[in-house]
Parts: sequence; structure tokens; C-alpha cells
Amino acid sequence: MTVHFIGAGPGAADLLTVRAVRLLRESPVCLYAGSYLDPEVLAHCAPGAELIDTQDLDLDRIIEHCRVAHAAGQEVARLCSGDPSIYSALAEQTRRLDAIGVPWDVTPGVPAYAAAAALLGTELTVPELVQSVVLTRTRARSTAMPESEALDRFASTGATLVLHLAITRIRALAEELGADYGVNCPVAVVYRASQPEQLVLRGTLATIAEQVESAGLTRAAVIIVGRALGRTTDCVESHLYDPARVRHIAAGPAH
Repeated sequence: MTVHFIGAGPGAADLLTVRAVRLLRESPVCLYAGSYLDPEVLAHCAPGAELIDTQDLDLDRIIEHCRVAHAAGQEVARLCSGDPSIYSALAEQTRRLDAIGVPWDVTPGVPAYAAAAALLGTELTVPELVQSVVLTRTRARSTAMPESEALDRFASTGATLVLHLAITRIRALAEELGADYGVNCPVAVVYRASQPEQLVLRGTLATIAEQVESAGLTRAAVIIVGRALGRTTDCVESHLYDPARVRHIAAGPAH
């Protein structure tokens, strides 16, 4: 039997992959983080499935549920908010499963930053303006950041910056990032994208902290900083759809 780490997406029940829905229907046991998940996602589970909320469980207790299910010959769906590739504690969970001989696999999901960008109607990379996206976080009550990943190092590149797990430090972060991006750089904060209570705040590094504090946001929000969020009507268009390139491809190689 297998433990399936499944990207639950940003929260909406219809933003899971077809594979994720199939695995949920086939798994008699489902472990999920109730603090980040829209309850409607669990409607994809089979009737009678054992549903275990992990928000108050430590890692050892989570793994014990997986071991017990495996010993009973049951598939396990382990729902991760967003996509399992970032900030999902996948590494420590799979390390423990390997140690006790429980097989596992991973099904990707829609990451929170992608859902936020979709809600904003924004492309995070704009030709000759910004072509890189940095996904990172800051330290509050969590593990330390590597010294080589100091926020000012990323900010100095001018890339579109996506900050997870950082909303409680919005004022300090806005002040810090203003040195590289400028205080008038556009910022968007997206809270629970795709869920019924979703909220979008737009501003600049000079104004966004006041908006966030007024809204009382303390969790489940993504901060996006960068020039791609501003007016892009006068930006260079992508070479991918340039008429000259399309005609050249259609003509084929010269003989």
C-alpha cells in the first residue's frame, strides 16, 4: 500500500488535478491540514473514508497513522496545501516513511502563488521587464533561513518576489524591500485565493502594510512584490509570437 502526497491546491475543491481526485476516491484514509483546506475538498473522498485532521498533530503521530493504515493494507491520501514541492514538510515525512518501509508517491497541485497570480490576472514574468520569480519566506517562529538566502540578496535582482509565511512581518518587510524595489513598487497580498473568503489587497511598498493590518490578516496570505504587477501596456512583446518568427517557422528550413 502507498501513501500518496497530494497537492490540494490553494483550497478550492475544483482546483485539484484529475489524478488527485482519483486517489482521494480510492484511499480509505485521508490525512489533511484543516487550517488551510476548504472542507469541500474532502467531498472527493470515498464515503466512509477515515478523515484525520493533522493541524494539531506532530510529525510522529502523522507517520504513525500512515504506518497503521499501511499495516492494514489501506492506501493513504496525505493532502498538502498548494503543491508538495514547497513548504510542505515532504522531506521529513518521506524520510520517516522510508525508514519504516512504507512506500509513497507525490501528485503535484496548484501552488498558492499561481492561484494568487490567476486571481490578480497577472503574469509574473514580462518580457524585458522581469523574467525571474523568486519563491521564498522569512523567519518568524520557524526554522532559520540560510545566510545565503537573505532577502536583500533576492531583492537586489529585481525579480518578482513571492513571499510565503510572512504576512505577520509585512511592515518590516515593506521597509526592507523598499531599498531595492523603491517605495512605489507595486505589491499585492492575496489571502486564501480560490476560497470563499478570498481577499485581494493592492498597493505599494509604502502603503501595503497599513492595508494588511487594517484587514487583520495573520496567516494564509501570499505577498507578491514586483514591477510585473504594475502597468505593462508599453512592455516589449514576447518573441514567441512575433509575426516574423512565426512566418520563419512556417516556411521551414531553407534548401
